[in-house]
Amino acid sequence: MIKHGRKITRLPEYDYSSVGAYYVTICTKSKTCVFGNIKNGGMVLNKIGEIARDQIDRTSQLRKNVMIDTCVIMPNHIHMILLITGDDGRDMARHVPTGRGRFGKPQSGTLSTIVGAIKSTITKNIHLQDGTDGKSIWQGRFYEHVIRNEKSLEKIREYIYNNPRNWQVDDENSERIKP
Repeated sequence: MIKHGRKITRLPEYDYSSVGAYYVTICTKSKTCVFGNIKNGGMVLNKIGEIARDQIDRTSQLRKNVMIDTCVIMPNHIHMILLITGDDGRDMARHVPTGRGRFGKPQSGTLSTIVGAIKSTITKNIHLQDGTDGKSIWQGRFYEHVIRNEKSLEKIREYIYNNPRNWQVDDENSERIKP
């Protein structure tokens, strides 16, 4: 399905505020390497990368219905498995399948609003600490995948864990020289 020239990756009629596990990838604008470098198969975070890590680590404190199961910050993107636990006391019956409230405004507690809040918190703290002008470092959208079973969960965890080791052969590596 294509809407306004973009491929829609969301599952139709799926309630993205549902309790469950979600694989999320958030990329920086123009895939610019802002979080650090890969050295010897491991990620070495710079100051901005440390800010991002600290804010991701605080996610469960700030959002009672969210836990980060697995996460890796790469030079130009972040992979994570985000768990929506449903432990926030909201009336889950209020949610509509698309996660949109009245007049298309994002509804609290959906995957999109959670990821948007994480991106916003990271951006705000980067600008507070380095005194920059407040421009976003992120692409406007993010990739998501609903994790439906334990086998898929383990496969994605392994992919995330091995991502720094595979940086040199990753097509998303903006530093890699292509033949």
